Amino acid sequence: MDQVVNWFATSVGSRISAEAVTFIVSLLPILECRGGLLLASILKVNLLKAIPLVIVGNILPIPFVLLFMRRILNFMRRFSVTRPFVEWLEKRAKNKSAGLKRGEFWGLLLFVGIPLPGTGGWTGALVASLMEMDLKKAMLAISLGVLLATFIMAIVSYGLLGILFH
Repeated sequence: MDQVVNWFATSVGSRISAEAVTFIVSLLPILECRGGLLLASILKVNLLKAIPLVIVGNILPIPFVLLFMRRILNFMRRFSVTRPFVEWLEKRAKNKSAGLKRGEFWGLLLFVGIPLPGTGGWTGALVASLMEMDLKKAMLAISLGVLLATFIMAIVSYGLLGILFH
C-alpha cells in the first residue's frame, strides 16, 4: 500500500490539491481511509481537514457496493473469462464471513474498523452482501467501522502515539 500511496503523492498530488487526492484515494478499494490518511500525512494535509475527507470518501461508495454487488457478480459469472475471478472473490469473502455470522453487526464493525490487510469498507460491504445482511444494519456497522479505522489510522499516520506517550 505504501508504494501506491507514494505514487499518488508524487504523480497525482502534484496536479491537483492534496485534499482532492486524499478524497479520491479514500474512495478506492484496498486503499480506503487507511491509504487516504497515509497520503494526507505525506502531503501535509491538516488532520482536522483529512478526517472528514477520508470518512466521506470511504463511506460514499459503500451503499452502491451493498446494493449492486450481488447483481454485478451474478452478471460476471455468466462469462468464462470473469467466472474464476468471481468464484475466487466469493470464496475469499465467505472465508472472511465465517467468523462474522454469530455476532454479525459487531463482527462486521470490527472487521472494517481494525485496519488489517484485506479488511475495510469495500470488503466489509462485499461480505455483508454475500451474507445477505440487512442493508441498514450493514451500512451502520460499516460506517462505524470506518470511523474506528479512521481513528486508529489517524493515530498511526500522524504520529500521535509519540505525542501521547511523551
